[in-house]
Order: sequence, then structure tokens, then C-alpha cells
Amino acid sequence: MPARLGATIVASLLLLTPAALADPSGDPAAVSSANGEYSDKQGNPTFNIEKDGTVDWYTSVGYIRYTANCMQCHGPDGLGSTFAPSLVDALKNLDYSAFIDTVTNGKKNVSASQDLVMPAFGVNPNVMCYIDAIFIYLRARSDGALGRGQPAKNAPKPSGYSATEDACMG
Repeated sequence: MPARLGATIVASLLLLTPAALADPSGDPAAVSSANGEYSDKQGNPTFNIEKDGTVDWYTSVGYIRYTANCMQCHGPDGLGSTFAPSLVDALKNLDYSAFIDTVTNGKKNVSASQDLVMPAFGVNPNVMCYIDAIFIYLRARSDGALGRGQPAKNAPKPSGYSATEDACMG
């Protein structure tokens, strides 16, 4: 009987594992906000979408910056292309710090069966000044909270956002 109980527990845990890995950054629910940018309980940047579909400013800007800087390789709405993988799928297994590392330092995965190379964007202010917003947008897409296309409604620009943006862009 104890062996059967142990096997049942192990089987149950194995069934739960994919759900637990669906968002390695953890529960995306916003628990705090500073200057219009929301964070989850682990302190990772996250989205906030109202019941009427209004997205927070960072999700909206993330869509714009993703489209301007990432779409040419990773495809519309983060769904991937023949040139680069889906970021909607990648964020199911990639946490915030790994995302930042990959965007900042690039990635090279070359083997006999594949030749995957992503350039480093660590010195590109058009990407790095908006890296949290890009992550937030892709996280909302990956978690299924945001559909395809530009969000129809967004929250107003937070006070102080322009000054922060200007300081980062130089």
C-alpha cells in the first residue's frame, strides 16, 4: 500500500510539473506598481490588463518596441518565423533574468543540425531602454492574457516616464 501511495504521489507531481513550468518567472499577477510599472510577487516586471481590455503603459510600449526591434526576426506578435523562434513559446521556459541575459549578450547555438545566432543588444538603447516593456509585452502574450495585434486601449503614460526615457536614450 505505501508503495502504491508513493507511486500515486509521484505520478500526480509529474502531471503538475508542466503547469508549474509554464511561467518560470512565477505567477504573473501584479502585486505592486511603481511609476506605472507593475511587478509580480517575485519582483519581476509584469503586465496589468483591466477587465475592459485596457493594458498598462509598459505593455503598450512593449508592443511598439518589440515591433520596431524584434519582429523582423521573431515574427509578428512574438510567434516566431523561419529565421528565429517564437518568443511566446520561449517565455514559457525562460525567466526574466535569462531573458535579459539573452537579449543583452546574445546567443549562439551552432551544431550539425542547427545554426542559431542572436546578436547582442546590450549597447543598443532602442532595445535596452525598453527591455522591461518588451519583456512585459511578451510575458502577457506568453501567458495568454493578450491577443495578437496592437492593444486597442492603454493606460496613460505615467508621470516621469518621459524624463526616464530621455535620460536612458541620451
